[in-house]
Amino acid sequence: MTDQAINVDRRIRKSKVAMKEALLTLMQTKDFKKISITDIVQLADLNRGTFYKHFQYKEDLLEELIDDVMKDLTKSYWAPYGDLRDTVVLDSSQLTASAIKIFKHVATYANFYTLLGNSNILTGFQNRICDALTQLLSQDLSRTPLHPDLNVNLIASYQAYAIWGMIVEWINSGFLYTSDYMAEQLLGIVQRNH
Repeated sequence: MTDQAINVDRRIRKSKVAMKEALLTLMQTKDFKKISITDIVQLADLNRGTFYKHFQYKEDLLEELIDDVMKDLTKSYWAPYGDLRDTVVLDSSQLTASAIKIFKHVATYANFYTLLGNSNILTGFQNRICDALTQLLSQDLSRTPLHPDLNVNLIASYQAYAIWGMIVEWINSGFLYTSDYMAEQLLGIVQRNH
C-alpha cells in the first residue's frame, strides 16, 4: 500500500470516528429523529460532502456504529483465548480477571451503552447484545463437557443475560466501578458456580 493510500485510509477512519462521536454526543441531548446530517457534520467539524462520501443516511452511520460495537464485543469476548480460540477450552478456575475484556469494551463504548436506556432508537440493541452474547457462549459451551441433561442454549442464554444484568447495573451506577473491578466480580461469580 502506498503512503498516499495509507493517508487516505487514515483520513477516512478519522472522519468516520468524528461523525460517530458527534452522533453519540448529539443523541445524549436530542432524539435521533430530530438530529440532522448538518448537526452531525457541524459537530464533527466536517462538511456534508464528507458525510455523503461514506453514508447515504444518518441511519447508515448509526448502523455502522452498532456494527463496530458488536465486532468489538465479539473480539472482547474471545480475548482470553488469544490465537487459540478454536482449540482451547478455558477452565474458569485458571482464568484471571485481567483476561476478561468485556467490561473494558463497555467502558470504551460507555457513551453508547449509556444511551441504551435513554434512546428509543436503541431499544432493540439490548436484545442484539444478549443474542450475540448467547451465541458466543453457545459456541464456547459446545466445546465443554456438560451434564447430558443440560441444554447448552439455555445455559448460554442464562449466562448472557446474567452478564448483561451486570452491565446494566454498572451503567445505572454511572460506571461507579472500574472495568477491572467488574471483571473480578464476574470471575468470582463464575468460579463460585463451578
